Amino acid sequence: MRRRITAILLIITMLAANFSRLFIYAGFELNKNYISQKLCENRSKPILMCNGKCYYAKKIKQSEEREKSQEKSGQKTNFQEAMITTKIMLSISSFDLPNRNTFEKSLFLPQIVSAILQPPC
Repeated sequence: MRRRITAILLIITMLAANFSRLFIYAGFELNKNYISQKLCENRSKPILMCNGKCYYAKKIKQSEEREKSQEKSGQKTNFQEAMITTKIMLSISSFDLPNRNTFEKSLFLPQIVSAILQPPC
């Protein structure tokens, strides 16, 4: 029973996150008169016929910004480290080339280091 309730609550929260715009629009439509009379930025300018659409656009923008910030924080916390747990056997076949010229070159540092470290004039 506890698992079923937990699963239902998780499903509801996932749907609420995905349908946030729908909830904002439904709240706007249900409270359209109140928003247009009290919360609208253009209520003193009836010529524009805004009817609260500016308030609705502001709420949608806030919702998008909140989703982006949650997405960024989710990406930071979802760091996963990949590890190879199986053994890998590599076999490299080698063959000798005839007339292979091999030489060793020894590396010597220059004796006068101060000439290298001086800035140009």
